[in-house]
Amino acid sequence: MIEALTSLAAFDKVAGTSFAETTPAQKAVFSPAAVSGIAGAAPAPTDFGNVMAQVAASARDALRAGEATAISGIQGKATAQAVVEAVMSAEQSLQTVVAIRDKVVAAYLELSRMPI
Repeated sequence: MIEALTSLAAFDKVAGTSFAETTPAQKAVFSPAAVSGIAGAAPAPTDFGNVMAQVAASARDALRAGEATAISGIQGKATAQAVVEAVMSAEQSLQTVVAIRDKVVAAYLELSRMPI
């Protein structure tokens, strides 16, 4: 059977987690409140690296949940509505991560053009 997004091992390294620690049924809520810790009991990170690790972990969880729900839909265990919602959430998370990556690359290129 299809493995649930094992290619996202890079996110595991950044977040300091392992694929075995999360269940495919977990659904990540990718929102600024969830990332900054406002919705949960975790304190808001002050380090940029911690913020980026949380964003990567949240996106990873959303992608895993989307794929797990899609597999459940193929097996007949999930409704079409649940599959569409999970896939749309995963797509939104992926688009957010790509936008952040593009901004980081643009900032790096801008800094590399600065005279010393």
